[in-house]
Order: sequence, then C-alpha cells, then structure tokens
Amino acid sequence: MKYFSDPAIRKWLGLALAVIALDHLTKWWVSATLDYQETIPVLPFFSLVRVHNTGAAFSFLADAGGWQRWFFITVGVIATVIIVRLLKRHAREPRMAFSLALMLGGALGNVIDRAVLGHVVDFLYFHYSGVGWPAFNVADSAISVGAALLIWDSLFGKDAAHKS
Repeated sequence: MKYFSDPAIRKWLGLALAVIALDHLTKWWVSATLDYQETIPVLPFFSLVRVHNTGAAFSFLADAGGWQRWFFITVGVIATVIIVRLLKRHAREPRMAFSLALMLGGALGNVIDRAVLGHVVDFLYFHYSGVGWPAFNVADSAISVGAALLIWDSLFGKDAAHKS
C-alpha cells in the first residue's frame, strides 16, 4: 500500500477512479436506456448508439472466437501495472501524471467491462454523410486524450519548461 501513502499519487489515482466512475455511469445509463444497436440521433453528425465491442479499438479482433477477451484483459492488467509505476515515478510532474491518470482510468474502465460482461459497451457515434467513426466510450476518450497529452508533453513539454 506504499502507493497510497504519497498524497501526490493519491490525487492522480483519484482522477483515474473518477474516470472509471464516469465511464461506468455513462455505460450503465446507455445500457439501461437503449436496446442493443438502438440509435438516438442527437445532432446531425452525432448519435448515441449502444453497441458491444468484443475486440479492441475499431473492433480489432472482434470476431476472433473469444480468446481475445482474455488477451485484452491481460494486456489491460499489464498496462495498468506499468502506468501505476510510471505514475509513482512522475507523480509530481502534473502534465505527465494527468496524462497517465487518464490512461489508467480508461484502461481499467474497459478491463472491468471485459472481465464482467465479456465486451465493452460503446455508445458515442460521430458520422457525416453516411461515413462514421467507430463508436467509442468515455474510457476510450480518456485513453486517447491521455495518450495525445503524453505525446505532446514528450515532444514539447520539456523544451517549453527549459525555455521559461
């Protein structure tokens, strides 16, 4: 429990927990409100749709026969261990820790779905003129934003800090 004794890391683990909570609250609401594959248009380019993804991003390996569930759970658990260790090391670097906390919350949000349900609930669907982006969820958004911020920080964060 040494990870929880440091107030700096507790703050970031709290953010990861908030991402998990928001992710599961939204997935619960969608699952309670929409039937499987039901779509509710919200804007001309955005709809809510309930779909179940047994694969990874963009339904990669969704039709692989079932083994992918345990593979993605294992990958998620390994990623969680790595991210927590990185978070411990960088807990006092706000940009890096923020990025890692988002990715941690998103990864765990989807791992919990895979472990409990056997699939991930996706529901945010952007589309235009008959072309659509694959549906995704809050956990996916947190992972994507966290990864983008991590890349941004690695490319520009340290140079910007040295210049000031």
